[in-house]
Amino acid sequence: MSKPLALKLAPKTLSDVIGQKHLIGKGKIISNLVKNKKLFSMILYGKPGIGKTSIANAMINELGVRYRFLNATINTKKDIDIVIEEAKMYGEIVLIMDEIHRLNKDKQDILLPQLESGLITLIGMTTANPYHSINPAIRSRCQLFELKELETEDIIKGLKKAIKHPDLEGIKIDDKTIQLIAKLSGNDLRYAYNLLEIAYYSTDDKKITEEKIKSINNRPVFFSDKDGDGHYDVLSGLQKSIRGSDIDASLHYLGRLIMEGDLESIYRRLSVIAYEDIGLANPAIGPRLDAAINAAERVGLPEARIPLGTIVSEMALSPKSNTAHIALDKALEDIEQGSTGNIPNHIKTDSPDYKYPHNYPGSYVIQQYLPDKIKNKKYYTPKDIGYEKQLKEIYDKLNRIKNKKSDK
Repeated sequence: MSKPLALKLAPKTLSDVIGQKHLIGKGKIISNLVKNKKLFSMILYGKPGIGKTSIANAMINELGVRYRFLNATINTKKDIDIVIEEAKMYGEIVLIMDEIHRLNKDKQDILLPQLESGLITLIGMTTANPYHSINPAIRSRCQLFELKELETEDIIKGLKKAIKHPDLEGIKIDDKTIQLIAKLSGNDLRYAYNLLEIAYYSTDDKKITEEKIKSINNRPVFFSDKDGDGHYDVLSGLQKSIRGSDIDASLHYLGRLIMEGDLESIYRRLSVIAYEDIGLANPAIGPRLDAAINAAERVGLPEARIPLGTIVSEMALSPKSNTAHIALDKALEDIEQGSTGNIPNHIKTDSPDYKYPHNYPGSYVIQQYLPDKIKNKKYYTPKDIGYEKQLKEIYDKLNRIKNKKSDK
């Protein structure tokens, strides 16, 4: 079996790399490092298929240095020991390590002194955010370079280069089909190359059409790293879009999560939003969300999208208030700082001095509930919006009664 087309198209030099113009090109940092023949330990991070391995290999190829390639998940401490011995033999070596965020403590302990001494220069690669996922000891010894997501134009550029490769001799494909492959790739160049190659070898006349591509895959590829930033960025996009009352963006991010099939994350995040962002402005949203979640659970995918789409639309267009949880956070802050005091005696258990509100007109009687130390503290500031407008009227009325009595 010959190598996949994606491997054969791997850049030999930095000038062959597609995208990443903030790092590669005239006057850019990685290009200048290669130009000046100086390499430092670094971590390249970003989504799959955007050029991490390509850049690492291109640098090594242009510099002509000795290197070894390991994977932090697969390779063992013994493999790292062999690289260290080889580095000692030749004076130095570059270690390219994929999935660097999976490097466990034992392997780190072996590697760290060699990075410190300069015996090994590390090029780590990861789809995870190194600021969160990589041991600080490793991170502090490396420069961090974020690779940006490729644009559709970058994918199209790569595909137009690919169709000239000898492996695809005689290929027939038009621009609309190339654009479709780019769209379906989810900005993953490697995936685009693989889809193109499969389509080529699945024809009997070497003609690739839109229909052929759709018969292989008609769904865009989304980067779904449920333990990493890509997944949580989508959840964040969902919450901020609902909070911002943008129904179209809300449904977009909901759709991306549904495409992942991750209903549990959707349920949890929507439950937070219902009380954090909508709250007292529309307190009925909590029970309505529970009903939608129950319906989604009962029918499962793909029908679950129907109740979820309905409730997310309602949440996006609902009035918003965060006053309740903000008030609680202020109360918690006082408690954490010890700014509380003793509970008033008349509201302690079985106190004979307690005034039972239900025995008074309107089920209300003025008495002190907060400790003396913070008896005049105000945590809650109502908003004049949605259902909370009615609560504000009650709140303001009660305050007027209290103030009127205190003035006497």
